[in-house]
Amino acid sequence: MYHISNRRYTGSKYKLLDWIEELILTHCEGDVFFDVFAGTGVVSDRMKKHYRRMIVNDFLFSNEIIYNGFFGDGEYREAVLADYKEKFRQFAEKDLPENYVSENFGGKYFSPKDALLIGEIRETLASSKGVLSDREYAILLSSLIYSMDKVANTVGHYDAYRKIGTIADRFVFELIEPEQTDAGFTIYREDANELVKKVKADIAFIDPPYNSRQYSRFYHVLENIVQWKKPVLEGTALKPPVENMSDYCRNSAPKVFADLIKNLDVRYIVVTYNNTYHSKSSSSRNKITLEEIREILEAKGSTEIFEKKHPCFNAGKTEFDDHKEFVFITETGT
Repeated sequence: MYHISNRRYTGSKYKLLDWIEELILTHCEGDVFFDVFAGTGVVSDRMKKHYRRMIVNDFLFSNEIIYNGFFGDGEYREAVLADYKEKFRQFAEKDLPENYVSENFGGKYFSPKDALLIGEIRETLASSKGVLSDREYAILLSSLIYSMDKVANTVGHYDAYRKIGTIADRFVFELIEPEQTDAGFTIYREDANELVKKVKADIAFIDPPYNSRQYSRFYHVLENIVQWKKPVLEGTALKPPVENMSDYCRNSAPKVFADLIKNLDVRYIVVTYNNTYHSKSSSSRNKITLEEIREILEAKGSTEIFEKKHPCFNAGKTEFDDHKEFVFITETGT
């Protein structure tokens, strides 16, 4: 079964969780934890045992369904999930018709056979939505995402597929393992700058994108599968029409970050940041500097900065020495 951390995801804080957890528990107090840009959800997963209530937000459709699969409070029947898992695995023995996934992604992001299987499973889930509970649907669709991601012919994101010869058939449908927790979860898929105006918490954890890499474009295949609107795809990377773009990946990042911090109603703000503003790759360079973040946070309250050496994300073209991860902790006095 897949755990929530079993994904390839740019900027994931999975390898920094011990450090982040220790800093938060040492310097922050409260019962309500707000993960403003939750990404993979691994920070919320680690911190959930310490808080009465968790608020989780991300603007990607694929991340929202994953949060509902792992953390949702709806009922699910294990026997039903097991039956669907068996049904989906039996698809590998059948002569399947071509479908949206095989026609667009077969031989590119997935082998032709794997793409057939993924498309057939997605069509089955779409037609089964009325007989599944919301939680069961989220678990099964999340399981498809994780099973796809495990075998995708990429370097860890979907900005492009690897140009190789024959792609091996490797897809096997496996279930995620829903998390057991006493914390109450509230899940959002909203613009963070608007959401903070109506949410109150004790601790806000903030790990936004800082460079020009738009996550909705990086993970367009997963977004496409989850939304299942079957758009016409364009370009070598087979991307759908542009949507869901973040201002944090534009030159306006300092302004929108300042607006976010100004409107936060929390006692503590925890911000993670890495120093790629001098990267040789233009797409990796941060749109907001460490100094700008420091100034914005210090205007909100007393701020401490912690740092740790940590390898940066590298798809093979980016060179960056002396990479560090920073954690800012601000006590607002609220």
